[in-house]
Amino acid sequence: MTGSRPTSLFGNTSLLEPSHVEGDPDTRLYTGDCRQVLRALPDAGSVDLIFADPPFNWDVKYGDWDDDLPREEYESFTKEWLDACIDVLAPHGSMWVNIPDDSAAEIVMHLKHRGMSMVNWCIWHFRFGQCRQGAFITSKVHALYFCKDPSNRTWNPDPILEQSDRASIYGDPRTMAKETNKGMRVPMDVWYGKYWGRIQGNNKERRHSHRNQLPEVYLERVILSCSNEGDLVLDPFTGSGTTCTVSRATGRRSIGIEFSDAIADSAWDRIINVGMIRKDAARGTSSAIAPPRRSRRADEAASDA
Repeated sequence: MTGSRPTSLFGNTSLLEPSHVEGDPDTRLYTGDCRQVLRALPDAGSVDLIFADPPFNWDVKYGDWDDDLPREEYESFTKEWLDACIDVLAPHGSMWVNIPDDSAAEIVMHLKHRGMSMVNWCIWHFRFGQCRQGAFITSKVHALYFCKDPSNRTWNPDPILEQSDRASIYGDPRTMAKETNKGMRVPMDVWYGKYWGRIQGNNKERRHSHRNQLPEVYLERVILSCSNEGDLVLDPFTGSGTTCTVSRATGRRSIGIEFSDAIADSAWDRIINVGMIRKDAARGTSSAIAPPRRSRRADEAASDA
């Protein structure tokens, strides 16, 4: 997550060129203020999916970004990049915003005022929140899922199915008797489990020059469910490059925007040379919080057999 203290928007952006580009599938990374780059993109109106993990304004060092703006200035910046994202999104497109408690409500209201429709208000839950004594420990971030047209949005549930509790805990034969997707369900709106934690310590995904990196399984779920192979995915705050990395691994075209040249170079190395580390690692698994135990129905079914 990077950017810069908001300044007046450029004048002439007609000569916009990506700082990094690669084909098969088309992957582009632009450096600059995302508000300016978004307004100059040749892809306006044709982006299928946007995923945004913006600066949280928590006074964290992200390259040249001033992450301690006065609240009014931060909210103005937030509305500007949200509006620019809406303008480049296709009529059938969807938009996700990853944001903490202190800005979630403002973003929801602004997107609704702009005519966007909320599909889900999901929660990314992690077990290792930052320790504190003065209040409850924060262990979540909001994953806000909006679209332009609820009746004409891309939605692919099958690639993201997980084992249901009914199957993984109880071994209930009724769920295995379904005609399709036996023992499986669409994930609930609170996301957690193996590989879903914060990227820190010696995690294999960790990029040491980046802060607040999101797990690959998070982006994989969003990208597989809300876009199709060959679609165009955009991330206005590239950071460590997770969105473009997962997009390439799943056959999507992608655009990243990053303010810092140094962070962009590091992200590009990951996108092109390192690639996705945990592809399919969490797909089809169980997120149950109870150990397996047999139900009475399962025992009856076993005895009848």
